[in-house]
Amino acid sequence: MIERTIDIVLPWVNPSDPKWQEERNAYSGEKLSTSDSREIRFRDWDNLQYLFRGIEKYAPWVRKIHFITYGHIPKWLNVDHSKINIVNHKDFIPAEYLPTFSSHVIELNMHRIKGLSENFIYFNDDIFIIDKLKENDFFQNGLPCDSLASTLIVPKAGTFSPILFNTVACINRHFDKRTSMKKKKYLWFNPAYKLDYMIRSLLFMPWKEYVGFATHHLAMPYNKSTLKTVWIEENDLLTETCKHKFRDDRDINQYIFRYWQLASGNFYPHKLLGNMMTNQKESQLIVDYIYKKKGKLICINDNNPECKFEEYKKDVNNALNSVFPNRSSFEK
Repeated sequence: MIERTIDIVLPWVNPSDPKWQEERNAYSGEKLSTSDSREIRFRDWDNLQYLFRGIEKYAPWVRKIHFITYGHIPKWLNVDHSKINIVNHKDFIPAEYLPTFSSHVIELNMHRIKGLSENFIYFNDDIFIIDKLKENDFFQNGLPCDSLASTLIVPKAGTFSPILFNTVACINRHFDKRTSMKKKKYLWFNPAYKLDYMIRSLLFMPWKEYVGFATHHLAMPYNKSTLKTVWIEENDLLTETCKHKFRDDRDINQYIFRYWQLASGNFYPHKLLGNMMTNQKESQLIVDYIYKKKGKLICINDNNPECKFEEYKKDVNNALNSVFPNRSSFEK
């Protein structure tokens, strides 16, 4: 079955916008988590246009791109394109949570975007499509495609792990892991998965509760109805996160929706479509991945403040330009 109506949700921030900087600084008296204060979270890669080129070339079936922004717009973006819906924070995030400088608040409220389809894919601006994708890579029979595996999350201050730990704790209040593994073995041990995913699940099988879910930082398919359900079931928890202007170790994030889909069995077993690669290693590894199209998606994660950023950025963008040398209709 081909899924006919699939949207993309794509948040973006321009860290060089003086108005955004001024407002952020006005609220920065609040405690910032280590992850929020890192300069690398706001380095400009100047390659967002390649994400749009990838959508046009390799995912032309996308109905609408809901482009979330504080108010600034890339100077090259064709805002009159029929597939683009510019969404300001104030258009969908309740006023009591604004302004916000936390991606968690944006993510937790995505279901409120006017006109958003039931089936949608959540992208970050560091995820690129580098080969042909089909609707069935993301949804089959209305179910989001994903891979289920256990992993151990140990909360460590100053990292992303406390947020994931909080999220898994919420899942354990609603779902029983042993019941899932007993009644839905095909969702845990499926030939579509990588072998190490199934090995992980075997290793953590003795644990009564969920200790964590294997996480991939790639485009994430969601049913909008799942987001609505989680808000009904955990309104207080989500509201508390939304009150934080910046990321906080007490938060949960959009993975609550993914974990909910996994734990409830509301997903279709599917192989991973790509890989996350970081600049902790030589840029040549990422460049090679793009040139040879070793996957359909790649996340180019910036988490190394010590790298030669401008040199690294040039190498990566040259590789992306080799795949997408021509402007898309999303560009002026």
